[in-house]
Amino acid sequence: MLNYIWAFMILLGIIVAAFTGKMGEVTNTAIASSAEGVEVCFRLLGVLAFWMGIMKIAEKSGLINLLTLKIRPILRFLFPDIPDGHDAQKYIATNIIANVLGLGWGATPPGLLAMKALQELNLKKDEASNAMCMFLIVNISSVQLISVNIIAYRAQYGSRNPSEVIGPSILATTISTIVAIIFGKLMERRNKA
Repeated sequence: MLNYIWAFMILLGIIVAAFTGKMGEVTNTAIASSAEGVEVCFRLLGVLAFWMGIMKIAEKSGLINLLTLKIRPILRFLFPDIPDGHDAQKYIATNIIANVLGLGWGATPPGLLAMKALQELNLKKDEASNAMCMFLIVNISSVQLISVNIIAYRAQYGSRNPSEVIGPSILATTISTIVAIIFGKLMERRNKA
């Protein structure tokens, strides 16, 4: 569906540009924006590689396992259907830790592994389990202590203080995560009734 929306918007933009005589400007802007998009990707690649390396070191050193043990009470509350020691807990913990550090892209691989592990536990293979829904809700709301991607974007575009977004980010994502968890628990309770 999203592909159709993007295709419609692009087509509409081209039609409007053709009727207003601004086709040349659209072409020049598209080329300039494409080049800028590639530059942004390369700059963010360094930031992402750095933090993914940190996460890999944390995993190899046992820090992820230690943090998984520390947040196990939270994981039990959020995901009561997951047995202790199951791989899903480790993947979910890794995903949450990556999100807390603001590594949205870095949180994706463990998130996919978590969903795969949760599907193994799922009794109804054709519909999402409560644990899968809660994981998705928490993942979408994502509490972030450090908004690495946003700080990198702000630094790239010349912000005087790229890290000034940390406080508002923590507040906004904490509120969204609390609301998301309350919603998820209410829906879980409704589904069990």
